[in-house]
Parts: sequence; C-alpha cells; structure tokens
Amino acid sequence: MKLALAQLAVDGGSVQTNVERAQSAVADAAAAGADLVALPEIFNVGYFAFDRYQREAESAAGPTVSALAESAREHDIGILAGSIVEDLADSRADGIETPAAEGLANASVFLDRDGERRAVYRKQHLFGYGSAEQEVLTPGESLPTVEFDDHVVGMTTCYDLRFPTLYRELVDAGVTLVLVPSAWPYPRVEHWTLFPKTRAVENLCYVGAVNGVGEFDDAELVGRSAIYDPWGTTLASTGDEPDLVTATVDRDRVDEVRAEFPALEDRRR
Repeated sequence: MKLALAQLAVDGGSVQTNVERAQSAVADAAAAGADLVALPEIFNVGYFAFDRYQREAESAAGPTVSALAESAREHDIGILAGSIVEDLADSRADGIETPAAEGLANASVFLDRDGERRAVYRKQHLFGYGSAEQEVLTPGESLPTVEFDDHVVGMTTCYDLRFPTLYRELVDAGVTLVLVPSAWPYPRVEHWTLFPKTRAVENLCYVGAVNGVGEFDDAELVGRSAIYDPWGTTLASTGDEPDLVTATVDRDRVDEVRAEFPALEDRRR
C-alpha cells in the first residue's frame, strides 16, 4: 500500500481556502499513486485559532468531511481527514456516537475509497502547557481501528505521541499502521522527530506523522512530516514547506520484523 502525508500550509483565516488546499493535496496524492492520504491536525481552521473553534466547529459529517468524501470517491483513495473541530451536538444529530452530548472535540475522520465514514477518532490527551485546548475541547474516549487494504490502521493525534500506553492498546487491537495528524510547533523539533520514530520502534509498526506548516500569532509549525517503518527507519520525510510525503508501507514487513525481533511477545503487562 502506498501512503501519502499531505503537509499543508494552514491558513488561520479561511476554512474554505484550507479545505480547497486539502482537496488539491488529495488529488496530488492520487496522481502519485497513493492508496491512502492523511491530513494534519485542525487543518481547516488552524490549531492555534482557539477563538474561532466555536464558530467554525461542525459535525463529523459536516461540510469539511463531506467535501473530502467527494474527493475520496472522485480519486478512489482513502483519506484520514485529520482533524477538524467537531461540534458534538451536531454529530449526535447526524447519528454519530460521541463522548458527550455537547461541546467540541478534536476529531479525525477516516474515509474509505467510496467516501464512507469508517471511524472517528477524538484526541484523548489534550495539550496543557498554557494552551487553551483543555479549556475548549472534550477529550475522546474510544480508540477505533480500520481495516484498509491489507493494513489495520489506528489513529492518534499530536500530543498523544507522548503517552506510549495508547499505542500499546492499538497494538493489542492488531494495528500495523498508525497515522498521527499533528500541529507541532517550534521549538520542540527534536521531540517531533523523536516520538513518532520511538512509537514505531516500540510497537514494531509503521507510523505516519503528518504535520502542518504556517505561522500564527504566537506559534509556527515545524512541518517535517515523516513515515517510519517497524524498525524506526525513516522511509520518507520533508522540511518545513508544503509538501507531499509518500512511501510504500508493506504489511508483510510488519510480520517479518515482529518475527525476527519478537519483543512484543516478551511483554509482561
């Protein structure tokens, strides 16, 4: 399976512009032969635009996801629409199970090639450290997986990378590929390049970590999206400009590495 990470320039002022950029990136990924493409965290609003979250929030079946579902169908490609600011009340009204009756969540939506919604993952670990995320968002509770082509795909989001037990749960669920939409800022570049690689090594699985690029009032995203194999080898990566990162993620390679180095079998808890 060929995976693409769409490292988008995120505009803090225009949802329409950001969605159009995402759709263009999906088309580029399909043209490059990708089977699945992942987008960055809060790519349509901008992670740091907290004052706009309430105004721009929408259902997990709302305009942003619907536009990308159309792209999935048009280009015959899976999409991790990751992530949007989700209005939980609107999602419930659309028949989508939510962790609360109302409020906002940081939600990634997995769409298959037919544009069908296969899973919604809501960020579980909300960032503190002076961020408004814990004040304005409701944490997720479920940890869904999706069978796509020959992989079992799991999803986490940005700050989740710092909590390794979440990834152990995904391994126990049979995951072979984890996608991590993010809005990782300077100056923590070393952390961004360390954690996804470490999660791949620990869990002997592929990790695709997709970041945005762009400047906000008090933050700048580092970019540097990358795909790591089950040994932690960097298969593809980029710098801090808009880009499309692609690599083949071979399901058999996961089995080979786990058989050659069966560390997961030595777990005691």
